[in-house]
Amino acid sequence: MDGEGLSSIYPILILVLFFAMIYFLMIRPRQKQQKTQQEMMKELRKGDKVITSSGIYGQIESVSADSVILKIESGATMRIARSSILGKQGDKQLTEK
Repeated sequence: MDGEGLSSIYPILILVLFFAMIYFLMIRPRQKQQKTQQEMMKELRKGDKVITSSGIYGQIESVSADSVILKIESGATMRIARSSILGKQGDKQLTEK
């Protein structure tokens, strides 16, 4: 095999390496983060102290399939979408962001 045959493989090899790098540095970590978020949503229970994506701190009063009743510091309660819960208070992942 002469030098011309090998030189035509290099651009393809570079593209494959580039896409592999993108996958392992961007796509795979995001998929792992989404899986962790979904597991946390399934584990929500009455009494858990949580933080919403809008920055509201509260304690869960009740949980339904798609929403949560959240009791805030003033004693008021509000119904929020279950998907808007960012995480539990004191959760290590929340402080790393």
